[in-house]
Amino acid sequence: MAATPDDDNASSAITLQTLGEFAVIDRLQDIAELGSREVQVSEPVVGSGDDSAIVSFGSAQVAMSVDMFVQDRHFRTDWATGVDIGRRCAAASMSDICAMGLEPSTLLVGIAAPPETPMSWIKEFFSGLVEEAAIAGARVVGGDLCSASAITISVTALGQAPKKGAVTRSGARVGDIVAVHGELGRAAAGLRILQRGLRSPRSLVDSYRFPRVDYTAGVRAREAGATSMIDVSDGLVADLRHIADASAVTINIDKDLVLVPEDLTSAASAFGLDPLTWVLEGGDDHAIVATFPVTAELPSGFHAIGSILKKGEISVTVDHLAVEGSGGYSHFHQ
Repeated sequence: MAATPDDDNASSAITLQTLGEFAVIDRLQDIAELGSREVQVSEPVVGSGDDSAIVSFGSAQVAMSVDMFVQDRHFRTDWATGVDIGRRCAAASMSDICAMGLEPSTLLVGIAAPPETPMSWIKEFFSGLVEEAAIAGARVVGGDLCSASAITISVTALGQAPKKGAVTRSGARVGDIVAVHGELGRAAAGLRILQRGLRSPRSLVDSYRFPRVDYTAGVRAREAGATSMIDVSDGLVADLRHIADASAVTINIDKDLVLVPEDLTSAASAFGLDPLTWVLEGGDDHAIVATFPVTAELPSGFHAIGSILKKGEISVTVDHLAVEGSGGYSHFHQ
């Protein structure tokens, strides 16, 4: 297929940094859709724009998601063991399947590493990956290994989707309750602690080293009638903006409903920070945030933090005030 350059491609000033992660993905998706039309590929059940894609294979529907993890960008080997990093990569990837209201079943892993990487580290990493997969009831079934200048990991997670059973980002409705499962801000706090050369509080540092994910939360949310759902990987506000955009709604977070644990408050005070900044904008906790009809009974572990206010005006507010900036992590802009 011959590519047709557009006006952007004609300018060398257009870079990944000037566009940002999601604008780049949108443009690549346009190319993918053009290719699909030319070769008459059938449409996916759920395509780009959600935590996982869902495609049909005969009578079965399979959810699939891929994540990449780069040394000194997503993890540091002096901050975490190989086992910790393996668990972190598996958890981050499988949570994308869970955010569709499904259970992960299978992982594939690609490892690129410098030739001098100790085999002991590779074994530790792989052991952590397998260990975390087993917690979710999933198996590692294969992958690839090659040489690179820095350790780079690619994990593909798969899970079976029931017919019309997945929860996407586009179903939020006016009046819905916004609810979260899992703790927020802890990984961001742990990262700040490690960046300052410290190692405690250990509970926060460990939250950064690898998230603790309840792999049943997404399924339980779907069964309770969740109308939309997403994995909180980049930050609560940033990820809720994806739901707001896909559903064309305004989402409001009520600060009085947001839980801020005592150790998070203490750590923020030591750095002269507001702990709500970590809770609202910190990533890597891989909590689940979902919207539910106001009449729904929230499943165990979920607590309400806000509501869907209006249709047509796309935004995320906190106590009805706009949030400045990205509201979380943004690749190429950090």
